[in-house]
Parts: sequence; structure tokens; C-alpha cells
Amino acid sequence: MNREHRYALTATWTGNLGSGTSGYRDYSRDVTLEVAGKPVVLASSDKPFRGDPERWNPEDLLVAALSECHLLSYLHACVQAGVVVTSYVDEATGLLREDGSSSARFEQVVLHPRVTVAEASMVEAAEAAHRTAHDWCFIARSVNFPVTHEATVAVG
Repeated sequence: MNREHRYALTATWTGNLGSGTSGYRDYSRDVTLEVAGKPVVLASSDKPFRGDPERWNPEDLLVAALSECHLLSYLHACVQAGVVVTSYVDEATGLLREDGSSSARFEQVVLHPRVTVAEASMVEAAEAAHRTAHDWCFIARSVNFPVTHEATVAVG
């Protein structure tokens, strides 16, 4: 069964400081992201690109989307494998490289999930579930750079 899922949001630039984009330094990169029924996300560009470091930037949001997609896919894979996860923390990292011509691209994202499972007998299946989660994560399958994971599994 083929199904489609559509997503909509409103991105509103709020950075007009009075003269619009009259010059590269004459406007703020502030943006408000809104999805009906959800909290507003205050966003900007990253600080090296003249953004507000206190706001989420597109790079943060991309790494977050990859991390969360893997996490949710992983939990599902664990349920199917009979693995009881009691804790999951990921400290994901991404590498964005500028090419010197006002352009940049992500070269990789590495997920670092630290997982705790209920019993020692579940460790092997918990480790294997990361491979399944990677295959299921539609966001990782949609990007044109490697998304890898360096996971640890502990019993607790």
C-alpha cells in the first residue's frame, strides 16, 4: 500500500531592521517557524552566517531530525525484537564543510546513542536494532550524505 504524508509549516522572516535587505549586514536572519497546534520555533542562521546563536538554525534542525528519526525507528525496532529500552540519549554531531565559494554542504552526521536495556540477554538484539532503525529512518534515506551511528548498549 502506497501512502503519502504531507507536511506544512509557515516560515516567517522577522528580521527586517528597517531597511529590509538593503545590504548584507542590514538585516537580521531571524525566522519564526510555525506548525498549526505546535509551539513556535524561533530560528535564525548559524552564528558564522550572521545569525542569532540563541535560536535554532537549519543545521541544528537537520541534525535533530536525523537523531529523532533514528531514535523513534530504533524504539520501534526494539519493540519488535522484544528488547525493553529503559533509557536512550543521543549526542549527535554533524559536519558541514564550506567550499570557499559561498556554498556549503553536510558531509556527514554521526549519531552517538547511549542505550540502556532491561536485561543482559537483550544486548545483542539491541545492537542489531540500530541497523534496522537506520534502514527504516526515512530522513536518513532522504539525504545525500552518510548518516552513521556509534552506539553503546548497557544493561541497567
